[in-house]
Amino acid sequence: MKATRIVRAVAGVATAALTFTGLAAVATAPASAATKTTVVIVGSNALTSLNNATPDTNLVSNSDVAYLTGSGFNYYDNKRNLVKNTTFGTYAITKNSPTDFRVTYTVKPGRVWSDGTPITGVDLLLGHVTASSKYSIAAGLGDPAAETLPAFYSTGYGGVYDSKVVGTPTLSADKMAVTIRYSSFQPDWEIMGPGPSPVHALELMVDGKKALGSASANLAAKAQFLKDFTSKNTTRLKAMGKIWSYDYNIKTINSSTNPLLLVGNGGFVPKSAVADQSITLTANAKYNSGPKMNGIKTVVYKFMAEAAATQALANHEIDIYQGQPTADSVAALKAMAGVSVIGGTNACYEHIDLRVGAGVGETTDYTGPFASSNNATKNAKARDLRTAFLLAYPRQEIVDKLIKPINSNAVVVNTSFKMPGETGYNDIIKGSGVSKFTAGTQESRTAAALALVKKHFPDAAAGSKSVPVKMLWGALSNTRRAAEFALAKAEVAKAGFDLTNPSYSGGWSGHLDDNLYDAQFYAWCPSSVSQTGTNANFQSDGSNNSLGFANAQLDAILHSLESKLTPSQITAKYTAADKIIVAEAVSLPIFQHPAATAYTTGLKNVKPAPLTPNLVWNYWEWKW
Repeated sequence: MKATRIVRAVAGVATAALTFTGLAAVATAPASAATKTTVVIVGSNALTSLNNATPDTNLVSNSDVAYLTGSGFNYYDNKRNLVKNTTFGTYAITKNSPTDFRVTYTVKPGRVWSDGTPITGVDLLLGHVTASSKYSIAAGLGDPAAETLPAFYSTGYGGVYDSKVVGTPTLSADKMAVTIRYSSFQPDWEIMGPGPSPVHALELMVDGKKALGSASANLAAKAQFLKDFTSKNTTRLKAMGKIWSYDYNIKTINSSTNPLLLVGNGGFVPKSAVADQSITLTANAKYNSGPKMNGIKTVVYKFMAEAAATQALANHEIDIYQGQPTADSVAALKAMAGVSVIGGTNACYEHIDLRVGAGVGETTDYTGPFASSNNATKNAKARDLRTAFLLAYPRQEIVDKLIKPINSNAVVVNTSFKMPGETGYNDIIKGSGVSKFTAGTQESRTAAALALVKKHFPDAAAGSKSVPVKMLWGALSNTRRAAEFALAKAEVAKAGFDLTNPSYSGGWSGHLDDNLYDAQFYAWCPSSVSQTGTNANFQSDGSNNSLGFANAQLDAILHSLESKLTPSQITAKYTAADKIIVAEAVSLPIFQHPAATAYTTGLKNVKPAPLTPNLVWNYWEWKW
């Protein structure tokens, strides 16, 4: 989801991907001393951007704030049910033939942005710009599949929308509805629709404006966007793409921040932000795009290490803790007076990935130990080393020592396509060949790994450091991930690997595509239930594929999921896809994240959900 990369946002190419939101942060008084209209939440990963829809910013922390400050056509509840947000608008299939499938999205009249500008169907069109490769190429904005980055550095390209959309969306005569045409029926059509973006604010920033516009200026800017979109105005759209891709990447918000960057339509709007420390959001006085608020007027995120979070809750400095808990922190939470704790698991799952090629935007080739090659001998060597590394990777030990003390029912996860207990999971792991990485004991698997390494490094031995591997894994303040790294480093060393964690500048998640790193572990946090949800992680053009991994056969299988299939057919395709991933030894899941949400008992309607945004999905229901 990067710190936790998101598989796809709620409205696929649109809602979370394209709703711009502000963030804020100021030092606050202890929660117990605050008025009972404020909620203080701890976050383990700091804010890196106001736009969560680029490959470098598609993080759960950014997405949570985007959710709080942006509303679209639907959302998921805590039972994984997709709920239509009819307060914002409606959508329906308007044509359904074998080669012509259309869906119309209609904004409800009277919806407004936080600056008072009316929301219309024009605000839905930016979703096409950031998700259609054909439009990007035709408008002179670059080919998203090329090595050179397109004007809009978007996670939307390469998905189902990109491959199946036909032509350009049609705007209704009253400009309140947009109709999108696909080449065939799409099983995930409800979560592929467009979300609103404040296009008038983008246009004003293209013109160099640094203040909110008047009502007439905003309407003129919206009309200008429609003109630029329709005519494919390359100059203005490129300028817009630069703002969309990079100008929202700010960590500090104060009086000098351009307020146009902070326009949203969610329940909250930005107030201020202190880099890497905290953000504060205040109630949007003009909010009318979603469910009615229940009394909370301020939400504050404080960013701190996991170890400090439990003490902060005990000290009443925060009201809600939901992070990556350790056994000690969960025990401490349960022992606190006046604190309620909700356990279980969520949809996030940890995984270990190995780089095989250059990451997105890299101008040089990846030449590390796991690099794939057109040379058969070199390719075989790299595959052997990848296989050896995954054999030696102590997934069971990680689960036993770090996860089971929190969730005694935790198990090693053995496929990325389903989670344990879900229909089809057992069938997939039986047919994928993953048993290669589960058979025997860790001792026997590590011995097999060393034998593979010795094929190419005859002097390899435990502690020989024959194969240097640079690992990216996250913020050093993340206690659980630090423990994961330590366990992995110790075990793979027995197979001749030397696992190190080089330093990085800026947010660590922005380095997932970096050729400097040979391996990386983090979590993918699905935000939707979809037939094609995992595609973006493994397709050669997938928005979450940061490994330089490309396999034509796998691409074909994953794209074949973009059609109406029976459950057994879906399972068969998942199995065939996973078989390739396992054979190439590029990725293995590790564990499903244990959930621990602790909150001050007086706060009502906290209902953590399995899908991202796990905690804040129903923020409008919260009250003291």
